[in-house]
Amino acid sequence: LLFPSCIFQMDTTQESYLDLFPLDAIVYLTPDSENVLEDIDPSKVYVLGGLVDESIHKKLTLQRAQEQSLQTARLPIREYMVKTVNAKNYHSETLAINQVFDVLSTYYETRSWPAALRAGVSSGKGYALQDAVKE
Repeated sequence: LLFPSCIFQMDTTQESYLDLFPLDAIVYLTPDSENVLEDIDPSKVYVLGGLVDESIHKKLTLQRAQEQSLQTARLPIREYMVKTVNAKNYHSETLAINQVFDVLSTYYETRSWPAALRAGVSSGKGYALQDAVKE
């Protein structure tokens, strides 16, 4: 995916990203990382991992990145959003790949995390932007 021109080019290969890019250029995005993604660095390659069932494989993406000696980061959901009251008491920072892509592409275009998170984090995740929650 190429963000600089805001044209998204996708290519498929059977090669691993570990073989295609230098390890120090790869940032594995995982909701379990302690590192907050503060900005998109065009010199980095961001890996968007995906799991079918987040409840069974907690911290699997973080573990995989650590085993491969990769940098990790998480989206700044906790920094810009708050948990909302909901009937199921459900809150999740785990997003689908398309939601992460929406967040990243919106952030790249707007340079605004609130706008990006609004675009990609659905209300069903149990979070709302801090400014949107007023008593």
